[in-house]
Amino acid sequence: MALILGAYYFSPERLKHLVLTLGSYLFYAWWNPWFVLLMIASTVIDFLCGKIIFNSTPEKPQRKIGLLISIAANLSILGFFKYGNFFAENVSILARSIGLGEIALPEFFNKIILPIGISFYTFQSMSYTIDIYRKKALPAENFLTFACYVSMFPQLVAGPIVRYSDIAKQLKNRIHSAGSFIYGFTRFNYGFAKKILLANPIGEIADVCFSAGQSSLSTPAAWIGVICYAFQIYFDFSAYSDMAIGLGRMFGFTFRENFDSPYKSGSITEFWRRWHISLSSFLKDYLYIPLGGNRKGTSRTYINLIIVMFLGGLWHGAQWTFVIWGLIHGSILVIERISRRSKLGEKLPRSMKVLLTFIIILITWVFFRAENINIALNYLSKMFGVGESGQSAGILLGQVTRPMACFM
Repeated sequence: MALILGAYYFSPERLKHLVLTLGSYLFYAWWNPWFVLLMIASTVIDFLCGKIIFNSTPEKPQRKIGLLISIAANLSILGFFKYGNFFAENVSILARSIGLGEIALPEFFNKIILPIGISFYTFQSMSYTIDIYRKKALPAENFLTFACYVSMFPQLVAGPIVRYSDIAKQLKNRIHSAGSFIYGFTRFNYGFAKKILLANPIGEIADVCFSAGQSSLSTPAAWIGVICYAFQIYFDFSAYSDMAIGLGRMFGFTFRENFDSPYKSGSITEFWRRWHISLSSFLKDYLYIPLGGNRKGTSRTYINLIIVMFLGGLWHGAQWTFVIWGLIHGSILVIERISRRSKLGEKLPRSMKVLLTFIIILITWVFFRAENINIALNYLSKMFGVGESGQSAGILLGQVTRPMACFM
């Protein structure tokens, strides 16, 4: 990172895109050189599709063809690498359940490796062509500019999702100043400290709880575990966003904030305005609204919410636990819509709404954290006192505070 920053600042203005792009490719290749070619292929396809869309008049079919090629290419790349194994496993399970026996699926399904950051850069690249199609963005001046946008390493691995339309002007002209660099450096180190001093030690507690057997975990310990996981995932994810925003600022880019105190939310609807903001706004603008949003009637609105959250859950990972997590959130969003129409819950104080929302979030995090559905259900049963009492919360905290001490 320091070498890329140094090369970037010592290079003339006309070469900064090239230095940042090559540096990002090297950063990505450090993990797996072959997947750089996949990213470059995606970049080439969307750059060409963007040109086709922009240069075609509205009545020409080339506009829609260019858009469809872009969307199909990105979703195919994402689908194969992220969901290939998931698809193969579930086809095999389905075949056995209906009496077809084992189905011999191609061996390569078991050898698929998930490229890091693919969920982010495919969404970003796809938003480029969609925004050009909607006439909300102009195509990049040249391929290097677009490649710099797609490969930009500060937010490539863990977000936030940066839309081309948000930084198009910054790609053309951005200001580098000592003040901006100092802010970026401070923000990066703030995120790094949050990750090391908060997320990792708190995660130790969550790991102990979720790895304990059902019989060895007490109800208080189960609640402590999921509360710790809730703060672990928040501190961890927001720390990566802090580091990305800080690194971006050091390179002259200003990225949108990705978190806004989500656990202060008084509803799940509000939670999704505060949690992973770049993803929730992406799903709203590129999926929920195109599906019809709330413009096609009440029933259609509810269906759209369920579809969006189902796909949002699946985006996080190729497991049924993520799907259930998304479906629960979608169902609660529907319930909140219904309650707003009937004005239920309006008299509840804000503090009570925040507490109830946090409890709901904790319950859903169990599915997000658990390795499978059975483990999630068993953990929930311990949270609500179903089953034998096990390890006490005091003993549990005593076991995990030792490794935390070196960070505090």
